[in-house]
Amino acid sequence: MALSINEIKVGVTILVNDQVYIVIDTEHVKPGKGSAFVRAKYRNPKNNSVQEITFRGDEKIDQAYVEERKLQYQYKTGELYHFMDLDTYEDISIAEDAVGDKAKFLKDNLEVQGYFYKHETLNIVLPNFIEFNIKHTEPGVKGDTAKSGTKPAQIDTGANIQVPLFINVGDNIKVDTRNGQYVERVA
Repeated sequence: MALSINEIKVGVTILVNDQVYIVIDTEHVKPGKGSAFVRAKYRNPKNNSVQEITFRGDEKIDQAYVEERKLQYQYKTGELYHFMDLDTYEDISIAEDAVGDKAKFLKDNLEVQGYFYKHETLNIVLPNFIEFNIKHTEPGVKGDTAKSGTKPAQIDTGANIQVPLFINVGDNIKVDTRNGQYVERVA
């Protein structure tokens, strides 16, 4: 379905050169002289690159119908990650390159959002905060405080993150999956 420039709003998915993009910002401009236009910023959901484009008043833009599904991570085989669709209980295999850096935070039975266009995986979105257990880190030294620095630690998925010096092996922590940073210790 073709959209007019008045229908371009934040959150709309559009097709530009046969690629799916999500509109993240728009500016509708009606100059005193000439025709109206829309300046839009859009993000590629596969690699998160942001671009800007201007649409003139008479242009039609193709809308992409992106399907959103609730998925549960099951296991990995070779270069495929296997998820279960929580509505249909169907097994969905997603290639390693589509999962990307998010793989280091995938835990068994973790619920994620999957975005698909014509049965092609565009992106998976993890919860913003996930709890992990510390599997390995150097012991803290007496006198270490929360503000004196950080040290590397390995969480139960095998990923390495920076944690405060008072964190020890066996502690449960909360991690922000958007930036991979330690948030807090969890009881």
